Amino acid sequence: MKNAKLFAAILFYSGSALAQNSVTLFGVVDNGFSYQNSATTLGSQSNGKSLVKMTSGAWNGSRFGMTGNEDLGAGTTLTFNLDAGVNTANGNLGYTNGLFTREAAVGVTNQNYGTVKLGRTYPAYYLMVYQYGPTTYLSGAFGAHPGDIDSLDTTYRTNNSVVYVSPNIHGLTFAGSYSFGGVPGSLDAGSSWGGGLLYSAGPFGIGAAFQRVNNSTPGGGVWGANSTTSSGGEPGVSAINYGYMGAQAQQRVAVDAHYVFSPQWDVSAAYTNVQYIPGVNSGFQDKAIFNTVGAVLHYQATGALSLATGYSYTRATQANGITNAASYQQVTLTEYYALSKRTALYAGQAYQRASGKTLVNGVPVEATASVGDGFNSAPSSTRNQFVVGAGLVTHF
Repeated sequence: MKNAKLFAAILFYSGSALAQNSVTLFGVVDNGFSYQNSATTLGSQSNGKSLVKMTSGAWNGSRFGMTGNEDLGAGTTLTFNLDAGVNTANGNLGYTNGLFTREAAVGVTNQNYGTVKLGRTYPAYYLMVYQYGPTTYLSGAFGAHPGDIDSLDTTYRTNNSVVYVSPNIHGLTFAGSYSFGGVPGSLDAGSSWGGGLLYSAGPFGIGAAFQRVNNSTPGGGVWGANSTTSSGGEPGVSAINYGYMGAQAQQRVAVDAHYVFSPQWDVSAAYTNVQYIPGVNSGFQDKAIFNTVGAVLHYQATGALSLATGYSYTRATQANGITNAASYQQVTLTEYYALSKRTALYAGQAYQRASGKTLVNGVPVEATASVGDGFNSAPSSTRNQFVVGAGLVTHF
């Protein structure tokens, strides 16, 4: 009831603001359905069952929000964005106990000096690599990279953040961000920081970035519960990294590149290195490292039809008593057909094969498959997972 009243108030007051302050309402409604051959509870070794369900936001996260700007003069503009994730399959908010969880930020942009943003927003790591990342044409829900452990899907944001993005300087842009942990007596606990570079010249582009996330509980904890910068389920937890949730810190490096061959064909490739660093009470002793390589081939068949296929390979290093380290191979296909400028039909298919062993509750177990963000909470109970889905998305 409180959320309903808040939305009503937003609509009422934004109606007045539209005439005065250049405030724009926007949103996305994305509903569809999916099938997966095996689904079980995350962290469980129970037998999985096939699952057919309605999905929300498989292509573009369903949302409702408002954005606005004010010209401050001298080439400087104030901007704000309030973006609420919505589960349009059942009407609930996208995150429990949160409203504008996709973004809630205010910033200042100057054409000569760049942009500074404050609030819950996208960190520099994501901003410098997402343009050439796998979700440009592949839906993260259908598995851009296994389990989205490298946060290259479109759901990576941090709380309490200060983000700077430079102006474009002869094709080069750089960015840095810091997220306050808010832990009394410590600047490090619960904090997050990172930076990156983005370069684009004609048909070629490349991005590189680094991100460090510190747990706010000394010696380890659970992401989302003990790290104020990763609350709201970010970074994501999947069958790939479930055994390392107690990490004292985690960090990731990403490099991706893109090349346009013609108006119809383009290709992108990415490499990421994700590390989970143990503490005194982490439940594992050795640093766990996951390396991922992947590529996406995109074909713009017509003005309305877009096709893409991707392949990725993730491999863990030998550590924590595991000699046969886990690896994951995945193939993803997507199809997108624009019915208009605002509305489209889409479909996606993905298959993942897991091998080797990983860690669950401190014990080496057989690795199981988890295709991507849309299925992380219900991974396969076996080494294989196949998912297929389709939906309708519209923007307003």
